[in-house]
Amino acid sequence: MKRIVIVLALAALSQASFAAGDIKAGRAKASACAACHGIDGISKLPEAPNLAGQTEEYLVKALNDFRSGERKNEMMSMMAKTLSDADVANLAAYYHSLGKQ
Repeated sequence: MKRIVIVLALAALSQASFAAGDIKAGRAKASACAACHGIDGISKLPEAPNLAGQTEEYLVKALNDFRSGERKNEMMSMMAKTLSDADVANLAAYYHSLGKQ
C-alpha cells in the first residue's frame, strides 16, 4: 500500500511539473531556431534534427538537458541557456503543433 501511495505521488508531481505552453509565443520565439531547424520545423541541415511533431515532453526534456549541460552540443547549450522555463514550454508547444511532416 505504501508503494502505491509513493508511485501515485510521484506521478502527480511529474504531471504538475510539465506546464502547457503558448503556441503563439512559441512561434515568435522559434525565429531564432529556424536557421538550423527550419521555419517549419523541418531541418535542411543534416546535423540538426527535425522538430515538427515531436512530443512536448521530449522537446522540454531535450532543451532542459541542453540548459543543464546533461546533453552536449555547444550551439544548442548556448541557445538553450538563454531560454526561460516559459520559453521552453512555448517552443515545445509550437513545434508539437506543427505535426509530423
